[in-house]
Amino acid sequence: MNLRRPSRIASALAALAIAVSACSSSSHSTTGSTGTTGSSTTPSTAAPVTGSLTVFAAASLTGAFNSAKPALTASNPRLSISYDFGGTNTLVTQIEQGAPADVIASADTTNMNKLVAAGLVSTPVVFARNKLEIAVAPGNPKHITGLADLAKPGVTVVLEAPGVPSGDYTRGVLTALHLTVTPKSIETDVKSALTKVTSGEADATVVYVTDVTAAGSTVSGVSIPDADQPAITYPIAVVKASKNQSAAEAFLQSAVSGDVQKALNAAGFLPPQ
Repeated sequence: MNLRRPSRIASALAALAIAVSACSSSSHSTTGSTGTTGSSTTPSTAAPVTGSLTVFAAASLTGAFNSAKPALTASNPRLSISYDFGGTNTLVTQIEQGAPADVIASADTTNMNKLVAAGLVSTPVVFARNKLEIAVAPGNPKHITGLADLAKPGVTVVLEAPGVPSGDYTRGVLTALHLTVTPKSIETDVKSALTKVTSGEADATVVYVTDVTAAGSTVSGVSIPDADQPAITYPIAVVKASKNQSAAEAFLQSAVSGDVQKALNAAGFLPPQ
């Protein structure tokens, strides 16, 4: 997949930032948002971004996207934003089936490639990176020190389902290390997997570093060495069927270099390379 780098986005969008409002995970909610002015080689004022916009985003982006709300909703509440957070594979399937999305923010390139191949999205842009981390109960009562411990008898593990980026990344790492882990259950996304640990139904799961950070004191994190980390990139793209292309492009730019990107950095996401 040909991922656009941030430098190749049209200069007219370089200063665009839109206000997006929060919504709960795996559901739509609509609030006001905004677009600010942009400039090219000569001073000009861009028309405010208005109308409605639906953003499909990987579940791991929930906290970062929502935490951008105060800065983004500070001006021009004329754009109505709906967020739909969930497993990337589920969101992609919904778009393939005609769901009315304007933007898709994926946790991997594999799922985004499906939309590119089908001609359903514009050229994606990488806007963030991440790492995997083991999440365990507070205090790590099972004394888990690494991935090898997840294969030990007496350790109950849950993983994300095949097709879910975090689950596929994890299985790839386990295979490379010649480890066999039999999960108690497979979950629809990282949030569901974490819930199994925080509720006491599982001893451990593997999610993103940012998920462990966002969970705070409800879990403890066990690091995975950099040598074993997969390359985790997050691409974002405008859905070609969008009825609000200008707002979709403005949101994309905010994720790359605006207020959403600032929120991503604060949440522990790594910047695009």
